[in-house]
Amino acid sequence: MNITRIGIDLAKQIFQIHGVDKQGEVVLKKQLRRSQVLSFFEKLKPCLVVSIGM
Repeated sequence: MNITRIGIDLAKQIFQIHGVDKQGEVVLKKQLRRSQVLSFFEKLKPCLVVSIGM
């Protein structure tokens, strides 16, 4: 996967992750529990991460 941007919808327990490549094509849609977030991002190459929602 060549993810360049990730949007993350922060919540209390389940986070929604949405990743896109350079062309803006969706390459990742995932739900993560709070306990999984850190280990998920530790494994990714550097990319832009933005918070989505209110």
